[in-house]
Amino acid sequence: MISRSLKIVLVLAVFIYIMFILAAVKKKKMRINYLIVWMFIGLGLVIALLLPNFITFLSKLTGFELVINMLFSGAIFVILLLIFDLTKQITLEQNKNVTLIQEISLLKKRVEELEKKDK
Repeated sequence: MISRSLKIVLVLAVFIYIMFILAAVKKKKMRINYLIVWMFIGLGLVIALLLPNFITFLSKLTGFELVINMLFSGAIFVILLLIFDLTKQITLEQNKNVTLIQEISLLKKRVEELEKKDK
C-alpha cells in the first residue's frame, strides 16, 4: 500500500502533468484529439492512485490474474493506438507534400512558359 504522503505527491505530479498538456494545447503545440487521450491517461492515473482497489477489481473482472498484467496490456494497447494514429497523420502529410510538389512544378512550368512568351 502506498503511503498517504506519497499519494499526495503523485496526485500533484499528475495534476502538473495535466497542466503541461493544457498549456501545450493552448500554445498549439498539441492537437485536441491527442489532448483527449492524454487527459484520459491522467484521469486513469488519478483513479489508480486514489482507488487502488478499483484497479484490482477491474483486473479480476477482465480476467487478469495480476494487476500489473492488466496495466501493461492496457499500456501496450494505448501505445499501439497512438502509433497507428501517428502513422495515419504521417501518411496524410506525405500525401499533402506530394500534391504541393506537383502543384509547384506545374506553376514553375507555367511561369517558364509565360517568360518564354514575353521574350
